[in-house]
Amino acid sequence: MLFISSNSLLTLKEESFYTVQFGLLSLSTFLFFLSFNMMIPELPAFLSNLGGAEYKGLIISLFTLTAGVSRPFSGKLADTIGRVPVMIFGVAVCVFCSLVYPILSTIWAFFLLRLVHGFSTGFTPTGTAAYLADVIPASRRGEAIGLHSLTGSIGNALAPVVGSAIAQAYGLDTMFYTSSFLAFISVLIFYQMKETLTAKERFQVKLLKIEPNEIVAPKVFPVAIAMILIEIAYGTVLTLAPDKSQELGIANKGLFFAVMTSTSLLARFLAGKASDRYGRLGILQFSAFLILLAMIWTALADHSISFLLAGGLYGLGLGMGMPTLFAWTIDLSDKEKIGIAIATTYIALEVGIGLGALLSGWLANISEGFTMSFVFSGIASGIAWGFLVWHRKTSLSSSQTFERNH
Repeated sequence: MLFISSNSLLTLKEESFYTVQFGLLSLSTFLFFLSFNMMIPELPAFLSNLGGAEYKGLIISLFTLTAGVSRPFSGKLADTIGRVPVMIFGVAVCVFCSLVYPILSTIWAFFLLRLVHGFSTGFTPTGTAAYLADVIPASRRGEAIGLHSLTGSIGNALAPVVGSAIAQAYGLDTMFYTSSFLAFISVLIFYQMKETLTAKERFQVKLLKIEPNEIVAPKVFPVAIAMILIEIAYGTVLTLAPDKSQELGIANKGLFFAVMTSTSLLARFLAGKASDRYGRLGILQFSAFLILLAMIWTALADHSISFLLAGGLYGLGLGMGMPTLFAWTIDLSDKEKIGIAIATTYIALEVGIGLGALLSGWLANISEGFTMSFVFSGIASGIAWGFLVWHRKTSLSSSQTFERNH
């Protein structure tokens, strides 16, 4: 018979992260990602109908510009007024913007709305990651972040297919209104959640004043460098995968994203647990290498099946890398400045996506094809792999030197 002591039971209870709050956070995250990602495959055609086909690279880059600029504010506010208000504000932006898309009639109005829409990912994920850091045990940090990210990945996987299906069956306006409705449900869930920041303040305008030491957290610079280089590929995929899908005869332009995100589901969960046990850097090196291979494969793919298989490989690399990068961020950050540290990593994410979107769109235009853009993204991931190898060796050497001297 198996006997478990009361102390063991207490330890298991303390180490568990399966709580109502974790469940609500995951459900709302699912709805949030489903809401704003369901329109991604249709936005290039939407912009083309407005007469802005040559500006497709700006669809993602402008969105990420605002998201990146807003990160220092969301990070500071998450550490002062609380995690929940920051999450609610970001999703509320989705509710508003999705209602406005159907009434747009000019290119510049579209890009202005994309700038506003960027506040959504500038705020909600920052508050969410800070909330997670409060409610999960350090020993299971990678696993919990990986599991939570599954909900976002499922939303990402379903969103493009659902969005394109709704657009094809009922029109773009219905797709936008559905997006707004899903975001509204997410707001309601966040509103019911218990705040985890104990020493919180009431919002004041002066809190929007950002001091130089509140913009980024230097301790997480290694994470930021890796994030920028890895996310260049994601910006490229978001910008060009719909057009390459169409070129290869894939009717549903969201199918590549569905395959990509579906394969990331298992990778996110397993990589999170593995990074808790074996370390973050080894997992990240393998992630960067897989993305390098996937981008080269995508560049060379000349058949729909090959293209989708490349998307599956990319999903594996991305699924391994993202939760590990955020677990590494929390590992390196000061407890009282978790929001700013997470914001720093998200700024890097937006920079990487924005650069990937802008440069891949430019390369596609000058080369009249997609090969150069995807190869460029693969090279960036290769540089990320080299940086991680170097940083791991440097960290081990520094640690050994410290132990010898002490």
